[in-house]
Amino acid sequence: MKRSNLIFILSCLLLAGGLSSCLKDLNTLPLNKKQLINEDVYKTAAGYQGVLAKCYGSLILNGQAGPDSDGDLGGLDVGYSGYTRALFYLQECTTDEVALHSGSSQGSRDLLFLNWNPSTMIMKYSYYRLYMSVAYCNEFLREATDDKLKERGLYESLKNDIDAYRAEARFIRAYCYSMICDLYGSGPFIDETMPVGLIPQQKTRAAIYDYVVSELEAVKTQLKAPGANVYGRVDQAASWFLLARVYLNAQTWVGKNEYEKAYQYSKNIIANTTYPLAPDYRFVFLADNNTCKEIIWPLVQDQNNTINSAGTNFQIKALINGDMSNYYLTGIGARGWGNARVKTQLVDKFELSDQTFDATDTWGDNKKDKRAQFFTIGHTKATWVAGKSFQNDFNNGYASIKWRNVTKDRKDLAPGGTTYSSVNYPMFRTADAYLMAAEAILRGAGGSRAEALNYVNEIRDRAYLSGNYGSGVSGRINDGQLTLDFILDERARELHTESVRRTDLIRFNKFTKGYNWDWKGSDGTANNYTGKDIDDKFKLFPIPQDEFTVNPNLTQNPDFK
Repeated sequence: MKRSNLIFILSCLLLAGGLSSCLKDLNTLPLNKKQLINEDVYKTAAGYQGVLAKCYGSLILNGQAGPDSDGDLGGLDVGYSGYTRALFYLQECTTDEVALHSGSSQGSRDLLFLNWNPSTMIMKYSYYRLYMSVAYCNEFLREATDDKLKERGLYESLKNDIDAYRAEARFIRAYCYSMICDLYGSGPFIDETMPVGLIPQQKTRAAIYDYVVSELEAVKTQLKAPGANVYGRVDQAASWFLLARVYLNAQTWVGKNEYEKAYQYSKNIIANTTYPLAPDYRFVFLADNNTCKEIIWPLVQDQNNTINSAGTNFQIKALINGDMSNYYLTGIGARGWGNARVKTQLVDKFELSDQTFDATDTWGDNKKDKRAQFFTIGHTKATWVAGKSFQNDFNNGYASIKWRNVTKDRKDLAPGGTTYSSVNYPMFRTADAYLMAAEAILRGAGGSRAEALNYVNEIRDRAYLSGNYGSGVSGRINDGQLTLDFILDERARELHTESVRRTDLIRFNKFTKGYNWDWKGSDGTANNYTGKDIDDKFKLFPIPQDEFTVNPNLTQNPDFK
């Protein structure tokens, strides 16, 4: 195992299998009965640590045994339903960044054409994953009261840690509800204070937003100081980051102008310096990115202990294919799937000279912008072919080689690469805080334009390895170039394939109308690939239709009835 502290996060695997259920929270979910928590787990301090680890692990693992077997969510595809993979589908494959060439039986074409409905299968996975994680966190908090610890004789052994443990569980739950707010708007709500087995009532989007904000504001001082927690677990900086993200989207979600708060919390991260920008952009997405201090909250991955088709294993394999290993070190050999390709709109956000792959410069060292990591040999730039309908042709569209299961000294973890990824998934990272701060200023927060320009140029210096990061050609912009549209494009350059794009486009009011991309609003027929405006109802995903057969308290999102 490459990290000693990985044991904490992965210990949830030891707790997952073969346990009978005392967890009836959100019992409308299609949960695998094996993976629910037994009271015997709470007999030791280590058991509490393990249940907390399960709260974390629910966001990166997808089954009771690897690879992709005995899934957490009974009756749903184990590989597709891993949380980070499910989120990628909704946040990337509905946008100007990624075209998914496979999975049509799961509903991937609905995402590509932006024409989904309450029965679209691929849309359900994030919903059920998020509520499963909520259920774990509720269960932990219900069993982690001082009274229960004293009753079990564990208070003395846990009294120095339990407040932080509870804060972490509340943070993970708040994160999950923030994503429900983002993706689905409203949804059922339950916390640890409600009776076990209760069929939950639905909360409005505004009520869920208010709950998320109140929880995060409450726990931000209870979490450990920035950098003081075990690797892979959240601290105060993570709460600042999530608050910044939620406040930045408050106008879109609930009609509240909270840009000043978004700015202040983003600035907290930048000023604190515990999580500085990596010296090279490419270091964030490699197999030894546990040494990358920019990542505020990583979901820990390991080629031996988190073997599944979600996480960065999906991120790498979906975006590349096997024959590319003849040209550069993928870190997984020829094991890529190649079913996801980037769209022309993303590629064209980079300078033309940076867009193509050079077989003599496989790391892009000679490129100006090191973020332009595409494989182009044998590929068309477009994801479409004139005169033909949309095809499962993995050579239609450039591949993204941003994610590599190799170390920063450019070596494989094993000869020929490993079967599964050891790249930790960067849930939150500091570069995003720089861009959130700049955006908040331009939207009216208290900072100056000069400050916003400095934040953007710091990101671009790092991308170009210029200024404080090296002697590369400068990519800096001037004040006249600094606009909200530029920041939206810069977020694409910096954060593509990191599952924030849909949220960004909606916040900039360019998701349904006013900006179009390949296949948007199409039906996939020949010569019908040019994007067009769509109904505003698609700014939200509908609550899965299956929910209405088990929870009579729900009302569907507008216009999806």
